Amino acid sequence: MSAGSFASLDGKLALVTGGSRGIGRAIALELGRAGAQVVLSYRSGREEAEAVAAEIGGRAVEADVSDSASAKALVDETGELDILVNNAGLTRDGVLARMSDDDWHEVLETNLSSIFYTCRAAARPMMKRRAGAIVNVSSIVGLRGNWGQTNYAASKAGIIGFTKSLARELGSRNVRANVVAPGYVRTRLTDVIPEDATKTMLAATPLGRLGEPEEVAGAVRFLCAEEAAFVTGAVLLVDGGLGM
Repeated sequence: MSAGSFASLDGKLALVTGGSRGIGRAIALELGRAGAQVVLSYRSGREEAEAVAAEIGGRAVEADVSDSASAKALVDETGELDILVNNAGLTRDGVLARMSDDDWHEVLETNLSSIFYTCRAAARPMMKRRAGAIVNVSSIVGLRGNWGQTNYAASKAGIIGFTKSLARELGSRNVRANVVAPGYVRTRLTDVIPEDATKTMLAATPLGRLGEPEEVAGAVRFLCAEEAAFVTGAVLLVDGGLGM
């Protein structure tokens, strides 16, 4: 893809966490197609991650970004980052009255603390170069809440507050930080949702359908590109209108 194309990322080095499947996979592929050199991390799904990397001429690295040392090593090993996309996440659903400490902590550590660890490692080099784009993937659940997901909602809402604060801290050094908040997107997680629950979700979504991972990836690409050079601290909903 030529540098003259819209939202070109030619010559950029990007790190995508949780890039082996679903939305993360789509993001890694989209950034690669835009011209970026992509490193994608994974905690499981090695074969899937390596297949994604091979498709775009990138690199797959095993890392547990919920661990501070592992997250820093990942960022350091990747090199001088132009783009950081934090997508790694998981769910451990259950009503609050029966939620275990482990389910609470695992979701918060994986979904939220990981972003703190990677952004902390990436921020100083980006600030020194006075350039960089960070995109953190939240969720419509972080804005609206959802039954049985107090841990997940707290983590995704935390991403929004964290990113807005980060945008204020880094803006004077020309480093941007934004959030993409997907609605209900067709992934392995939504594939197992009961039919009645899916119908309820679609009824509340003005566009009346599930999103596709590629539609989220397109939004991430835009926020990473020079066309979004005056966008920071934003929360871009990719949700079919659900969050209006």
